[in-house]
Formats: sequence, structure tokens, C-alpha cells
Amino acid sequence: MNEQLDALRAEMRKENIDTYLIPTEDFHQSEYVGEYFRAIRYLTGFTGEGSLVVTQDEAKLFTDGRYFIQAEQQMAGRDTDLMKMGEPGVPELDEYINDVTPQDGTLGFDGRVVDFRHGAALRDLLQEKGAVLDGSMDLVDRIWKDRPALAASRVWILEDRWCGKNAMTKLSELREFMKNEGASVHIITSLDDIAWLLNLRGDDIPCNPVFLAYLIVDLQSAYLFANEADFDAMAKSYLSELGVKLVPYDKVYESVAQLRNQTVMLETAKTNYNIIMALDSSITVIDEMLPTSNWKSVKNETEIANMRNAHIKDGVAVTKFFYFMKHAFSADGTLTEDAKKLLGTDKLTEISASDLLERYRREQDGFLEPSFTTISAYGANAALPHYAPVRNIQDAEVKPAGLYLVDSGGQYLEGTTDITRTMVMGPVTEEERKHFTMVLMANLRLCDAVILEGSIGVTFDYAAREVFWREGLNFNHGTGHGVGYLLNVHERPNGIRYRYIPERTDNAAFKPGNITSDEPGIYIEGKHGIRTENLTLCKVKEENAYGRFLCFEPLTMVPIDLDGIDVNLMEPHDVELLNAYHRKVYDALAPYFDGKRLEWLREVTRTITK
Repeated sequence: MNEQLDALRAEMRKENIDTYLIPTEDFHQSEYVGEYFRAIRYLTGFTGEGSLVVTQDEAKLFTDGRYFIQAEQQMAGRDTDLMKMGEPGVPELDEYINDVTPQDGTLGFDGRVVDFRHGAALRDLLQEKGAVLDGSMDLVDRIWKDRPALAASRVWILEDRWCGKNAMTKLSELREFMKNEGASVHIITSLDDIAWLLNLRGDDIPCNPVFLAYLIVDLQSAYLFANEADFDAMAKSYLSELGVKLVPYDKVYESVAQLRNQTVMLETAKTNYNIIMALDSSITVIDEMLPTSNWKSVKNETEIANMRNAHIKDGVAVTKFFYFMKHAFSADGTLTEDAKKLLGTDKLTEISASDLLERYRREQDGFLEPSFTTISAYGANAALPHYAPVRNIQDAEVKPAGLYLVDSGGQYLEGTTDITRTMVMGPVTEEERKHFTMVLMANLRLCDAVILEGSIGVTFDYAAREVFWREGLNFNHGTGHGVGYLLNVHERPNGIRYRYIPERTDNAAFKPGNITSDEPGIYIEGKHGIRTENLTLCKVKEENAYGRFLCFEPLTMVPIDLDGIDVNLMEPHDVELLNAYHRKVYDALAPYFDGKRLEWLREVTRTITK
């Protein structure tokens, strides 16, 4: 890895670049990216999300609290320093870039992987010292000799019975919105927005059913810049009927540069630097959040009904897995013969467990793929919130003691799921039991919140964190994120966290139809990690003279492990909430189980008392 950094620095010297910025994004500012865009992993070994800044003297990786422990482990012994964002004494990314870029110097980056809003902020900051930006060069590509190719996959049509609204209607509504905003052209580069608008799906990014594309819509026509080979005759005919012309993927910069005297609507935070820099000076830009991002976050009745069905299917799969994990070991602590047969191996490990869970999901009709890489973490590994085992490299054996955490999800034709359960595998410490109960209480209380319409996630995050803060504890990640419909498992514009961060684009007010995760946790380095996550549907509770009050319905239907609970720590209402949730779980899943599994389901969803 250090040799690769040296090679990058050599290219920087050739081009007179003093500072080079490498984010984890792709050309579309996606959160998850394909192998082609794993430049930070290539240079440092770090597999999470962040930004790498390289100068001739140092390399600094900036990442947030989700990845602190992971980054320290993966970059150990390498010539890259970890910058723990948000921690005392750690400068902001832009502040650091400004500090290390010399007077009259040059900051370089690939302008296709940096969003324009960030690029413009850096430009304004560096102008004060006479420094300039150069977004014209992908220097990593010069040294990455065996770089994977850009992804390519078959693009397919999502039928109206799954999405509830046809693409022609969506395009018509978009054009009406453009007229009202005074825009004649709309540029969309966000992959999930394009997929949602056109009711198309692909597989260019693992676990995200999207395809690499740009879309330009005017008031009469539309142009989809994508890999033509990914579209079969049916998909091409479908686009033609929508009035959408298919254009080669790389032609987007040339096409944008040809626009003249237009009012272009786009979102600078979701459009790469080079696209906007290609716009002619005669163009007027309307910078606002993509309307499709707001629209797709509010699921329609068809999508909601399908999502409920997806969560029952997912609940069956995860509950089968839960049953297996609770019965995998015999009384003497050895793996049972039935367990060995199901696993196809003599050991229960993080990966063999994850493989079995995926197998249970694949048994469900309509399952397509996981919605993200499964976090299968035993014991201390679960203290890394985004830990994932690596086959043949990092794969801890799960034993009949302590806690096992699995955070996983599925992409179904009926929607996207995301669930975390922490399972008691054997004797646990008093601290583990206390923390397990606190996490459960936080999860239940957040789902029980009632909010006035117009509230954002910061308004009610305290419902979850209060139980931790009273004990001087906290978890260093958001409490909830929006979830797409057969799209990205992380979807803006709604989210839940304890502090307002203006530059984030998931600060929107909650609306009926939003689907959001509820996932508090606690992580004790070197000991254990605990998280309980359900997806919730925002609904109208009542409307009166004070406005509309909203509440949340849990969609996830999987038991919570009663073996981890200290009921004495719970308030009576917490117990009521847990019992009510388990009644829903039993009623939803019981028709799909029989025999010993049904008996077990009845037992693990039983009513408890304080």
C-alpha cells in the first residue's frame, strides 16, 4: 500500500499537484460503489467510507465514528493516518486541505467523483491563498494497472404492480414541477432517482438494484446516458414509448456542454464537479434537492402493501435463522449434527452463519439479492458497527457463549428490508444483559414516539438516546435512515440523529409514507456490540386543531431475544410495548411455521411481566 502511495505522489509531482483528494464516491455521488471506484481500498486497505487526502509528506484518511475501529485495524502498519471526524482536536476535512495546500498551490481530484457543492466550497476556500483546483485528472487510474472495469448489468423493467405508478405519469409530474420552478432542463445523476423515475432496475452496484446512468429531461423529451449493451429489445422499446432516447454513457459531458440559454434544474450536492463545470456561461442554474428524492421517499399504497409482504417474507427467513442459532449447540457445547449438516461445515463461524441466513432468504419468492453486505459479528467483533467478516481471512468462530450480532437485509420485488438482531448464544455478563436491555428500550421507545407533522429526526432522536445518556453512554452513528423501495437501503431525505448537520441531505421533515430504520446500539471496544433494528412506517395518528400528528408502525417481523433482557431495568410501558410487538410478530409469522419451530415461536414471543 505504501508503494502505491509513492506511485501516486510521483504522478502528483509530474502534474504539479500539491494536494490530492480521493473520496469513496463514484461518478454519481453514490454511497455504495462498484469495484472500479475502490481507490481508497487500493491505496490504504480501508474498505469503509471516507476521504483520503495525499500530499508529498503525508496521507490522511478522514472517516466518521462508524469506522474508527475498523480503519485502525485495516490500516495498521501503513503510511496513512486516521483522522477521526468529529473528535476533539481533529480538523474538518476542508480545513485540513486548506492547511496543507501551499500558497498559490494546486488541489487535484477526479472531478467526476467529487460533487460540485463540495468542489465549489473548496475552490472558494483556497482562493483566499491563491490556490487553484484541478479536477481534470484521475491520477489513481494511471497507477492502478489491474483496475476492474466499470460495471455492466442487464437493465429490467419494474412492473406497475410492484411500484404503483407508471413512469409516464412520473415524467409528466416532473415536467409540471419543472415548469412551476421555471426550469427548461433537468439534469439527474443520482442512480436511485433515475431508477425510480423510469421504473427501471439493474445490478451495477452490489446490493443496490441500480445501473450507471445520467438523465437529462427537458419539457418535451429525455436522454438517458447509459451502456446500450445493458438494454435488451424490450427495455429499449419501453424507453422509446416513454420518449427517452438512449445515448452512450460517456457522452453526457459533451451533451451538457452543448446546452445554451437554458434554465437548468439540478442539485449541486448530487451532481459531480465536472458536469457543472461543463455548463456554458449562458446557463442559469436552479440548485435544489431533486424532487424525485422527496417523492420516492413517500411510499404509495401499492408500495406500502408490498413492503409489508416483503417484511413477512424476510421475517420468515430471519426467524428460521434465529431458530437455527438458538439450537445450533448441544448441551455439552458442541455443534449438533443437524447444524453441521445445514451449514455444510463442522464449525459455526460468522461467514457460515451469514451464508445460511442468505440461503433462507433465497428460499423466499421474489428475493433478488441482499440489500447490503451482511454484518455477521461475534463477541468483540460486534463492537465495530460496520464490521463484516472476510472469507478465509477474518471469520471468527461463533461459540455457545456471549452475544452474536447480525445486521442484514434483502432486496425483494416487494421492496427492501434491513434488520438487526443480537442473539444470546450462551452465558452473558451482567453488563451485556444491561446493555442489551437498554438497546431494546431505546428501540421500543423510538417506535412509540408521536410527532407533529413538520418534525425532523433531530426532534425525537432523544426518545432513543435518553436511556443511554442517563448512564453516560452513547452510540456514534445515526439512529435511523430512510429506506428505498427495491432501491438503496439508505435513502434520503429523512433520517434520525441527535444533532443537526446542515450539509447533510437527510434532514427533511417526516411525512406519512416514509419508511425509516430504528436502530439504536451500544459498542464496547474489545467486549461486545449490541444493536436492535426494525424498519418503521410513518403514518397519520390523528389530526386536530393543532395539526397532524404522526406515529410509527413497525414493519420488521422478527422476535427479539428474551434471553438477553433484564426486565427489572424496564419501565412497565417498555414491557407493554415489547409484548405488543411480539404479538404482532407471532400473528404475522405463525401461519408459516409448524411443529417445533411453531412451538419455539410461541415461546420466544410470549408475554413477559415485570
